[in-house]
Amino acid sequence: MTADTETLIRKLESNIARVVLGKDDVVRWCVVALLAGEHVLLEDVPGVGKTLVGKALARSVSGEFCRIQFTPDLLPADITGSSLYDARQQQFVFNRGPIFANVVLADEINRTTPRTQSALLEAMSEGQVSADGQTYPLPQPFMVIATQNPLEFEGTYPLPESQLDRFLLRISVGYPDRAHELDVLTTHREGEPVERLEPALSGEQVVALQEAVRRVTVEESINGYLLDIAQATRDSEDLHVGASTRAALSLYRASQAAALVEGRDYVVPDDVKCLAVPVLAHRVITKGYLQGGQREAIEALIERLVEEVPVPG
Repeated sequence: MTADTETLIRKLESNIARVVLGKDDVVRWCVVALLAGEHVLLEDVPGVGKTLVGKALARSVSGEFCRIQFTPDLLPADITGSSLYDARQQQFVFNRGPIFANVVLADEINRTTPRTQSALLEAMSEGQVSADGQTYPLPQPFMVIATQNPLEFEGTYPLPESQLDRFLLRISVGYPDRAHELDVLTTHREGEPVERLEPALSGEQVVALQEAVRRVTVEESINGYLLDIAQATRDSEDLHVGASTRAALSLYRASQAAALVEGRDYVVPDDVKCLAVPVLAHRVITKGYLQGGQREAIEALIERLVEEVPVPG
């Protein structure tokens, strides 16, 4: 890892932390998702800063940013775009939707219907949008930062498994501690500081960091450890569906990104262990007494399974 790489990562983290107070872990995991070239889902009760985290990350990267407010009446074409007839050209012309941006903030994603949620699937997994027999590539870098309220809240729709699987990490923002909450009261007297946040990295620098992530070394013993964790979820009597191959690959990529963020060009077992819960917990399906259970119970189950897997020496 070069000094320039570490400098860029620290610059990005510190820029986000200027407005996201007391959430160092949340900031770090969001940076991990960005450098892995993947997407992140922020979940918690309203008012704890989910949208703020998404905005701060988006504004820290120069490029096009678009916020989509998900509502029950939102249609798929409102996200991807639609074809309209151009009388001058005497043909239909595709008008690109807000998904054609470098960073897309999908705010309150679970307040819209599953049909509209599915409009994001191709974009998030393949970096493209298909419409009227044509394929349109999305700009690079491309990242979706989604926020959602707990399912117990009125007017929410559960995200289907296929949609959840597109998110590298699901992160709980949580309440700030008293000292940082006092800082929030002080710094927000004259409006939102995030609106004045300047970009810390260019899009080209982000792409370069993403390429550096792919060069991070992963030893065979780490690969075996990662697959042992995935297999443990498949063998668990409490899980109806364990971690898929895509989930194992996501854990692999997240571990590479975490290693780079920590200043290393190689992955250690702790990288895999720390990321197992935020990467895998939303990708498994429970059964029995845990079916449809609380998120905390599912995460505790994954954490217990990880602890039972031997760590390579």
